[in-house]
Amino acid sequence: MVKFFLALLLFSSLLFSAVNVNKANSAQLQTLNGIGPTKAQEIINYRKSHGSFKSVDELVNVKGIGPKTLQKMKSQVAIR
Repeated sequence: MVKFFLALLLFSSLLFSAVNVNKANSAQLQTLNGIGPTKAQEIINYRKSHGSFKSVDELVNVKGIGPKTLQKMKSQVAIR
């Protein structure tokens, strides 16, 4: 029974944790609101070309991500 609760706790913490856009792969990025395969790849491409994101707001520099998309996902994103 204890193992069940530990597994449930781990799963719930993963479910509600923010996605680190500086380390996330395409599948992880696609869990963000408004991000599909194409935008996820654009985030990865931007990261490879420009280095790590310094702030969440820098995501608007990524092709296909504007202020509205950023607003939808801002609370789900982490910069670490």
